[in-house]
Amino acid sequence: MPIFQLCNIFVEIFIFMRILGMGNALIDVLATLRSDVVIQEVGLLKGGMELIDIDRLKKIKQLFSSIHTSQACGGSAANAIAGLTHLGISTGFIGKIGNDDLGKFYEQDLLENGIVSHLQKSDANSGCAMTFISPDGERTFGTYLGAAATLSAADLSAEMFRGYDLLHIEGYLVQDPALIRKAVLLAKNEGLKISLDMASYNVIRQQPEFSKELVTDYADIVFANEEEAFAFTGKLPREAAGIIAEQCEIAIVKCGKDGSIIQQGDICLQIDALSAQCIDSTGAGDLYAAGFLYGLANGCTLEQSGRIGTILAGNVIEVIGPRMDNERWNKIKLKVNALLEA
Repeated sequence: MPIFQLCNIFVEIFIFMRILGMGNALIDVLATLRSDVVIQEVGLLKGGMELIDIDRLKKIKQLFSSIHTSQACGGSAANAIAGLTHLGISTGFIGKIGNDDLGKFYEQDLLENGIVSHLQKSDANSGCAMTFISPDGERTFGTYLGAAATLSAADLSAEMFRGYDLLHIEGYLVQDPALIRKAVLLAKNEGLKISLDMASYNVIRQQPEFSKELVTDYADIVFANEEEAFAFTGKLPREAAGIIAEQCEIAIVKCGKDGSIIQQGDICLQIDALSAQCIDSTGAGDLYAAGFLYGLANGCTLEQSGRIGTILAGNVIEVIGPRMDNERWNKIKLKVNALLEA
């Protein structure tokens, strides 16, 4: 079957879509490092995400007190949803926050960005992701989930999913299988497609069987970076994309400066990366997902969708943190429109 036919059969389902995200509602605290020594001092693996308890959080905060830091609303799925909203897609987000100042800050940020809030509240402190930005732009997370970890299957209702066309979830949630199973079943019952970002290679290693179940039984679109794809399949990116695509509708493997690989059925595409100066890779994969899903939502081919994702990812790595200012977004929209009109 020709590629354009294969692409069109799928993307027709996604035109004019409203997208719901579900993930950990976290405040990102970002520290730019002069070396990776600090990462070693707190016992984290460079490039990974590790859950930390309150004692390690206090230790990291003490280390961060002597380093310049910035703060932004984050969480993988929330970053993708924010990107989609900037591009004009109607969105919503499910997560859990504390009844504290950070929680209020998070909720206000969603509302100010035009994202419909389905946030739940907890008496626990709001979660935060202590983010180490290495000199090479790689980021490492020590994540204190706090209230975010208390989001449970009991918090979900069919009404949250009604009116949306796709649910985008982050792989960090695989640590609560009951939560994800209920979410995807409610979504499927309401006719939603499922998009999954694998999120972290060490999460996959910790939950290999459930990660496989999620991809095989529920996901329609799967995003993974090359480390996550290797953790899931044991193969390098191109072969890994093929293996994942056998288990879902579309597989995307993000390879940083080497671009991305997109596979649907027997069709495999290589998309080159955007030439950019990487300052901080935080949010690159999330914004790639936002651009790719935006492309599908507008009936684009897989190649066009991948290029839109690349434009967003190539821009966000040039700033600190996962959020970009309106001036940069206006330039992005001009590039995206030019691509769509070409």
